[in-house]
Amino acid sequence: MENDELQEKWQIQLRKGALELVILAALQGGPVYGLALLRHLQRFPTMAITEGTLYPLLDRLKRDELLRADWVQEGESRPRKYYRLTARGEQKLAALVQAWRQSAADIDALLTIPAGAELPKPRKLT
Repeated sequence: MENDELQEKWQIQLRKGALELVILAALQGGPVYGLALLRHLQRFPTMAITEGTLYPLLDRLKRDELLRADWVQEGESRPRKYYRLTARGEQKLAALVQAWRQSAADIDALLTIPAGAELPKPRKLT
């Protein structure tokens, strides 16, 4: 297997693991309609996804009561479904951000501290 193929597979797995966090984070600034959210994510190469990935995930987050969706009519154009975080979604986002930051700190440490080396005292991330 070529290095590029391995890297692509790794990126896919990373994206799958981070998508819920990324979507909740993208909605923390207020309501966003689906296509605008998709375009926003596509601006970040490691988070670019398709509609076929986004909309089922939005539906699941809505069923889990992390998001609320409302149809909004804007002028003469057809209505758009806007997604927004619920209070439960805000709590889940805060927990995921904390977990992400701890994981990133752990990975950074693992990249620089070889096995068997003395570890620095752990510090709690906020």
